[in-house]
Amino acid sequence: VQLQASGGGSVQAGESLRLSCTMSGRTFRGYAIGWFRQAPGNEREFVAAISRTGGSTYYTDSVKGRFTMSINNAKNTVYLQMNSLKPQDTAVYYCAADRSIITSSLTDYAQYDWQGQGTQVTVSS
Repeated sequence: VQLQASGGGSVQAGESLRLSCTMSGRTFRGYAIGWFRQAPGNEREFVAAISRTGGSTYYTDSVKGRFTMSINNAKNTVYLQMNSLKPQDTAVYYCAADRSIITSSLTDYAQYDWQGQGTQVTVSS
């Protein structure tokens, strides 16, 4: 299984980006998917996740109301729509997937079996 995040770029504060996460070899059905980010000098941190059933989404407080995570099963793609971007959103963004992770572990990157390459998001003021 290979995960690949894409869609990053350089934008001004207040603008939007949509990140995509694709998984080769299988569908996202039955997988919990998480988005994480890591800024230089910082730990990798949780951004958003969707449960294995797809019925619940979770966000870190700093992105609530600005970021939206969704799945397009027909395209086998997970999206992270990021609006009203701020300079503090600057980071490399990663997606991760797991079939058996429990809800309480969704915010822990190390608990995901599959972790992909990241995409750089740079927000300037």
